[in-house]
Amino acid sequence: MTEEYGFVAPATVHFDDLDALGVLHNARYAVLVERAILEWWDARGWAFAGSGPTKPDVFNVIREYSVTFHVPIAGTGRIGVHFWLEKLGTTSAEYRFRFLSEDGSVVHAEGRRVNVCLDPATMRPTPWSDEARVAGKEITKA
Repeated sequence: MTEEYGFVAPATVHFDDLDALGVLHNARYAVLVERAILEWWDARGWAFAGSGPTKPDVFNVIREYSVTFHVPIAGTGRIGVHFWLEKLGTTSAEYRFRFLSEDGSVVHAEGRRVNVCLDPATMRPTPWSDEARVAGKEITKA
């Protein structure tokens, strides 16, 4: 599954991701989008390895997270997590995301997530590196 912008990460819904109704538990959406975004950055050298981050930009936190649910994801199986950078500010990054059926025909949920890059010494916002800005252009919606 491909999209015109961003990246679609394949994901698997497991039995322990389901709630008592047999649908993907609402809290698992945040976990799945987190994994998708982290795996994308990890493949490009931004990760936690050994005792800390491989690059300064890895030290960031989520400031906001919202999701709107459209069609429940019922049962286990494969889905797609489509995400992109909507805006990369000085110290913040706004991601948008969609949860898609495996064939891409159904949008199960969509949302927004904002990360803020922090200085590990001060725990205050700090600018993203030029290197991260260049890499982020690969998934920025034009």
